[in-house]
Amino acid sequence: MEFVRPPALRPGDRVAVVVASGPCNQAKLTGGVAALEAYGLRPEVFESARTAGTVFDYLAGDDALRARDLTDALADPSYAAVMLAGGGYGAQRTLERVDWSRIDPAQPKIVVGYSDVTALLEAVAVKLGWCSFFGPMVACDGFHRGAGDFAFDTLMATLTGEVAELRFPGARTLVPGVAEGVTVGGNASLLASGIGTDTSLPATGAILFLEDVDEALYRLDRILTQLRRSPYTDGVAAILLGTFTECGEQEDVDRLLADRLTDLGVPVLAGADIGHNVPMQTYPIGVPARLDAEAGVLTLLKPPVA
Repeated sequence: MEFVRPPALRPGDRVAVVVASGPCNQAKLTGGVAALEAYGLRPEVFESARTAGTVFDYLAGDDALRARDLTDALADPSYAAVMLAGGGYGAQRTLERVDWSRIDPAQPKIVVGYSDVTALLEAVAVKLGWCSFFGPMVACDGFHRGAGDFAFDTLMATLTGEVAELRFPGARTLVPGVAEGVTVGGNASLLASGIGTDTSLPATGAILFLEDVDEALYRLDRILTQLRRSPYTDGVAAILLGTFTECGEQEDVDRLLADRLTDLGVPVLAGADIGHNVPMQTYPIGVPARLDAEAGVLTLLKPPVA
């Protein structure tokens, strides 16, 4: 499938800041918005990003509020980008209520987030045919530091069309080889829990990226086993593995990843600096790319922005 690339981000562009999951850190949100303004953008914070838990303390407001904000932001052609402020849990609940009929697939815009936002990134690909970006969020990590922060700088370079490849000098080759395919993936637990829904984006013929956080080793085993037993990974072209922090001892995690993924007959590269608790590179989703598992390089065969 050919995904539509959004226009590159430019100074003066309007940016919608929303939440599809849980309440975000308000101090970090203020700092993140200031960082966007300092970059020359015009961020507008929606109610969902300011709302604490109401129905449940782990959800930002109710499902209707989050879905309304997300729908409004995606449907309004005056916004060049929709940046998620945070993750947590709740994006799949939000997707149940998004009014996709209001959103014009012919007017793609940048959509950025990671972790729980994986569900949304899959959805905009399936429902709208858009490329999107697994990248840092406005109220998370070091985003508030703005220019000079590695994750922030890498995100902006990607969204302005300056990034043609991602290099992973500290990565480990689990299975050597070179393969091409469209980039897909994200948080492994979200991908597994999305299987069977109308927004799941299978990895057939694709370069599949996986990462996760705070999953006991046996739960991570169950997630990976679900991905490989289902049709989700049928015909996958290659696998790129990011961070798996707080999932057990690194040696045990590495053994599990090798056990569950290296017999699929495709190149596998582990240890990419994408995911939780690391200054992360931004991973475009829906872009033709080539993974060289021995060189530790992901080359984008088309720019992720137009």
